[in-house]
Amino acid sequence: MGVEIERKFLLAGDGWKNRVKGDTIRQGYLSADHDRVVRVRVMNQDAFITIKSSADGLFRNEWEYPIPLVDAEDMLLRLCLRPLIEKTRYRIAHEGMIWEVDEFFGENAGLLIAEIELESVNQAFSLPEWVGLEVTNDPRYYNTNLMRNPFQVWKDREG
Repeated sequence: MGVEIERKFLLAGDGWKNRVKGDTIRQGYLSADHDRVVRVRVMNQDAFITIKSSADGLFRNEWEYPIPLVDAEDMLLRLCLRPLIEKTRYRIAHEGMIWEVDEFFGENAGLLIAEIELESVNQAFSLPEWVGLEVTNDPRYYNTNLMRNPFQVWKDREG
């Protein structure tokens, strides 16, 4: 069993963009309950199924397994809740840490989120100049909620 501890931020600039090449991600949810999430993800030509527990603050349990690409594509087409999450993920090194910036498309077009995964809840890290407002505790920015309530329909869009 893995553990996921992550913090999410909106972007305050685009100084990150010229430095990196992104990975294309399509993902859908077989289950998006409060207590459990089951996600199917295709990243470039690799596919995974991921199970996550409900969050306890910044902490939640996570299990992820590779699956055949053809099976993942079939699940995305036939079984996953709509809309799918479509994004490009960029990985940026900053002061010994890796930041992931997700640029969303489709029904979440226009949204950019930076995430950092931590080894402990209290781990110190520095913010790059292009990182802005923290939205870790704002449930609107969870991918499952972006599937239920896409960014394009928000009346008070902040991204």
